[in-house]
Amino acid sequence: MHPNELSVFLQTLQTIVGTAHVLSEGDLSAWELDWRKREQGKALAVVRPASTDEVARVVQACAAAQVSLVPQGGNTGMVVGSTPDASGTQVVLSLARMNRIRQLDAANLTVTVEAGCVLQTLQEACEAAGFLYPLSMASEGSCTVGGNLGTNAGGTQVVRYGNTRELCLGLEVVTAAGEVWNGLSGLRKDNTGYDLRHLFIGSEGTLGVITAATMKLFPSPKSMMTAYASVPSLDAAVELLGLAHQKLSSGLTGFEVMGAFALRLVRKHFPQQPVPFEGDDPFCVVLEVSDHDSEAHARALLESLLEEALQDGCVLDAVVAENLSQARALWHIRESIPLAQAQEGLNIKHDISIAVSRIPDFVRETDAAIQEAFPGARMVNYGHLGDGNLHYNVQAPVGADAEAFLRAQEKPMNALVYAQVDRFNGSISAEHGIGSLKREKLAEHKSPVALGVMRAIKLALDPHNLMNPGRVLKL
Repeated sequence: MHPNELSVFLQTLQTIVGTAHVLSEGDLSAWELDWRKREQGKALAVVRPASTDEVARVVQACAAAQVSLVPQGGNTGMVVGSTPDASGTQVVLSLARMNRIRQLDAANLTVTVEAGCVLQTLQEACEAAGFLYPLSMASEGSCTVGGNLGTNAGGTQVVRYGNTRELCLGLEVVTAAGEVWNGLSGLRKDNTGYDLRHLFIGSEGTLGVITAATMKLFPSPKSMMTAYASVPSLDAAVELLGLAHQKLSSGLTGFEVMGAFALRLVRKHFPQQPVPFEGDDPFCVVLEVSDHDSEAHARALLESLLEEALQDGCVLDAVVAENLSQARALWHIRESIPLAQAQEGLNIKHDISIAVSRIPDFVRETDAAIQEAFPGARMVNYGHLGDGNLHYNVQAPVGADAEAFLRAQEKPMNALVYAQVDRFNGSISAEHGIGSLKREKLAEHKSPVALGVMRAIKLALDPHNLMNPGRVLKL
């Protein structure tokens, strides 16, 4: 863009959102650097609208100038999907100022919220009103509702409440043409043609800009009980999960698994944090039950489950949290694993999903294949066993240069793991999305028919490829 044209373009953006909210100079790393610090982009400008109308006008201005847009929420994504490329020609559209909770409809059990609202803020507002908004994840103090929807985020309670997609009843979206689609009705039944919300959820900002959403609420449970158990194998963890489904039914809200090495990293890097069972049991699980009867009823259900599991041999030892503080401490062990990994050094991450019944065989076979191909590699295996989602990560061998290991081995490691995922009919991205990090891999592992349909949708809705180009699809 010619300097004079750039000056006029920036002035147009300033007229729309205010001079203070168009950032084009100084340190913009908060918007340009991805969450994992793998890639540093360069933005033409960071634009911070405060309303849907301002978003629409910004999109119109960018379309007129043929400038591409990168929608951004909390910038907590794991696949380099919400930061600009290195060209210096893209506008980062930050939704951070659009953070209002517009309406909580108690009778309809819904809340309408803007895309820039931080997840934890929404959780707390709903809790104060006597309701549960169940989406929960380690980044909830930073991630935003729009980002959750754009990536169809999962988290720790998918086993009961589903991904973000299952929680959404309607969207407000600014299209690539700068038009506003208001689909915030909050209806649970509406068979009037294509369900457009599902098109935009999980599209990672490549089809339009989500500006608000109507989300489901649930009555707050009377109690939530948390247990921590050691198990002799992944097979035993799957057996325990099946038993939990039978005994707890819909009361089972969370079921997480953690491998021995993942827990060793937590003990090493966070020695002040107590971790039950100091031995090296192969796996441990955190499970949670919610109950609408009473705390005593919830505890009785959980203790009955664990007693039967101990008798059956699928649990070696177990503790039940006595209070909320202990429950949080148990969950904090699970949430500390990614931080402990980062402290240990750079690592190769895989966010995969496999049918729960096939996970033990997948891990056995893939662990063995990795050790044969990459001797000494350390497996950091943990995740949401309740819905078949593993964070199947690999740390460099002891004493190895972690950066050099990542640089030399990431591609062949990914090829091995993803080939195994294909063999087990799984997915190479369970909850993190595709972004730019997995775009090439998607083209290798997705059905050509599916890819063709996806490209047709992208070109129909964004014919000039201005909405987060280079993400998800290779056009």
